[in-house]
Amino acid sequence: MSKVPYEVYTEEVEALSVLSPDGEIVNEALMPELTDDQLKEVMRRMVFTRTWDERAINLGRQGRLGFYAPVSGQEATMVGSEFALQKEDFVCPGYRDMPQLVWHGLPLYQAFLYSRGHQHGGQIPEGVNVLMPQIIIGAQILHAMGIAMGFKLKKQKQVAITYTGDGGSSEGDFYEGLNYAGVYKLPVIFFVQNNGYAITTPFAKQTAALSIAHKAVAAGIKGVKIDGMDVLAVIKAVQDAAQRGRDGEGATLIEALTYRFKPHSLSDDTSKYRTKEEEGQWSEKDPINRLAKYLEKKGLWTAEDTERVRAEAKETVAEQIKKAEKTEKMTVSGLIDSMFEVTPKHLEEQKADFQ
Repeated sequence: MSKVPYEVYTEEVEALSVLSPDGEIVNEALMPELTDDQLKEVMRRMVFTRTWDERAINLGRQGRLGFYAPVSGQEATMVGSEFALQKEDFVCPGYRDMPQLVWHGLPLYQAFLYSRGHQHGGQIPEGVNVLMPQIIIGAQILHAMGIAMGFKLKKQKQVAITYTGDGGSSEGDFYEGLNYAGVYKLPVIFFVQNNGYAITTPFAKQTAALSIAHKAVAAGIKGVKIDGMDVLAVIKAVQDAAQRGRDGEGATLIEALTYRFKPHSLSDDTSKYRTKEEEGQWSEKDPINRLAKYLEKKGLWTAEDTERVRAEAKETVAEQIKKAEKTEKMTVSGLIDSMFEVTPKHLEEQKADFQ
């Protein structure tokens, strides 16, 4: 009888952390190499994103935005992951991942146009390497895989990153993407923001696996589990994953344990499935407070800095929503004309029929 062990990865894995909730360095060896100015910029972006999120929720309730998915609590995963990339890298988001697109170069007013259902919301500027958010759960995973294959075939030192939630890890596209990326050693990062719920379904009902990160084993790629409320841990994990991709070492699956403080969408009621005790426990890990404590101890940030950024964000959001609202309204003819550089004959005929 064979004595070769047959059990594979049956133990729990600790989530990578750099900062404690009190803002203390707990793992110096994993500290990403960031200048003081870079640390302050990460903090600025997180505070800006939180404020933008609060304003966007109000705009949605006023009827000035369409669909909007709140992000408060997930600033570390969103801001940190994008900050760790290069502008040449490609971002393939889900519907909650608008911050990554904006910080990667998409103008904020176009993000608002996208939410309002306007065609020019998806008119990506030249040189901004993003796709617009996928509403179909998991579809963006295949897009990223294809882009990464293009990078490999062209021998370009770029990576693609794609995002989904824990619910997205139950989709077939998730497994197909991981498997294909493993076979061809593609420069792609699969970033799962595990916020504990797929709308209302708790993570315990999503999978019997010990973690989402364990699923990398079956695909033959690297799997990493991190504290998604720790922006420095996020930056470190994505920097390492991106470097692996650029060096031809293949894909990485990152599971970031995080929490959305706000509802899944503006039509959601979290009191139906979450407890106040749970929300309180996670609020103690707030990624913004966490980094602020660290920076304050280093003399790099103050409460006045936070208020200054909040004021800046409110002013910017007000300007950008007005710009979106002043954009020429959509027409059927304009929509048809925007589909191709040269409108095909059959669409010209449809446009004429409509007119």
